[in-house]
Amino acid sequence: MSLARPGLPAVLWPLLFGNFVIGTGVMVVPGTLNELSTSLQVSAASAGQLISAGAFMMAVAAPLFAAVVAGWDRRRLLALALLWYGLMHAACTLSDALATLLPLRVLSLAAPAIFTPQAAAIVGLLVPPEQRGRAITFIFLGWSVASVLGMPLASFVGGTLGWRHAFMLVAMMSVAGAAWVWRTLPDGVRPPALSRAAWGETFRSRALMLCVAVTVLSAAGQFVVFSYFAPYWHQHLAVTPGELSLLFLAFGGFGLLGNVLMMRYIGRLGADRAVMLGLGGIALSLLVWPLGATLLLAALVNIPWALGCFSTNSAQQARLVGLAPALASASVALNTSALYAGQALGAAIGGVLIALGDFAALSWAALLGVLCAMGLSVLASRAAPPAAGPSPAEPATPR
Repeated sequence: MSLARPGLPAVLWPLLFGNFVIGTGVMVVPGTLNELSTSLQVSAASAGQLISAGAFMMAVAAPLFAAVVAGWDRRRLLALALLWYGLMHAACTLSDALATLLPLRVLSLAAPAIFTPQAAAIVGLLVPPEQRGRAITFIFLGWSVASVLGMPLASFVGGTLGWRHAFMLVAMMSVAGAAWVWRTLPDGVRPPALSRAAWGETFRSRALMLCVAVTVLSAAGQFVVFSYFAPYWHQHLAVTPGELSLLFLAFGGFGLLGNVLMMRYIGRLGADRAVMLGLGGIALSLLVWPLGATLLLAALVNIPWALGCFSTNSAQQARLVGLAPALASASVALNTSALYAGQALGAAIGGVLIALGDFAALSWAALLGVLCAMGLSVLASRAAPPAAGPSPAEPATPR
């Protein structure tokens, strides 16, 4: 099955790879949480602060950077973001305590706050309007590929050589991604800066804000458990580093498949139905989560979640662009902020539950968050104006 649909330009590939690097770097902490906890001599819940603090940074920074970098040439902006990502991950490897690693980790995550939303926002300038929905889901395949290749590889490297080697792997890929973006993207790609009126219109749109709230609750629910996959499976299944990598590999493989299917069929389903389908798969896995009592059963239980995990966010991006193409720079940045805010919230809730010694409650708290997201998604669909525009596969051209 080909990843790219016919007609999508080659310039999208470095954006996909950039999201792969960004996703691998974001997930390198959950993937090496056991090693970080042991090396830094802190509890898993304390090491989880690296996830929640970093996600909070990304949540706050995404909309701020969207305004600050509005007039920047995107070739330079995206290449510099990846270069910064690489340098800061290299700097993280010099840390020998949580107190020094935490601020470096937070600073490194300025790059995802810039790269992912700005890469999505320029898609409309690189492809014809009728390809915009497919192109957005295509570049977000990078996050799925990160889950199927990057996270398991980082987990394996961290488990066998140490977490510093996993961070250095991210650093090297970041520099390679920066070079590819610099060589491939054309000069002069500058989306029009949004005025205060446009930002105000975005915040006043009930449909857009409900969609953003869906992302917050969905991410929060998932990261209650996702942040602590490694210590959870280590405690309940006594997994080895190799077995943990296999579980991540299986999750990522089905995550990639889900995003490929989403890219192919979102035009037929419509973004609203696609989001509900993805959330439903996640909810199903969390409902039967306690049944994952062996390595094989844990992998099987995760399949519906994996299929919906990354594809749901891709559909959310296309949903926002389809609702208001002219406000895509703002809405996509806000949705990215919402994604990271949800991750921070979920990681914090999961850390509290683990600190209380209640690993069993993780999946039920996560399920509650995802069910609330499904309810809000229904409200968002009802709030969308009847003439909001064509389907995500054929969005309207911005005026």
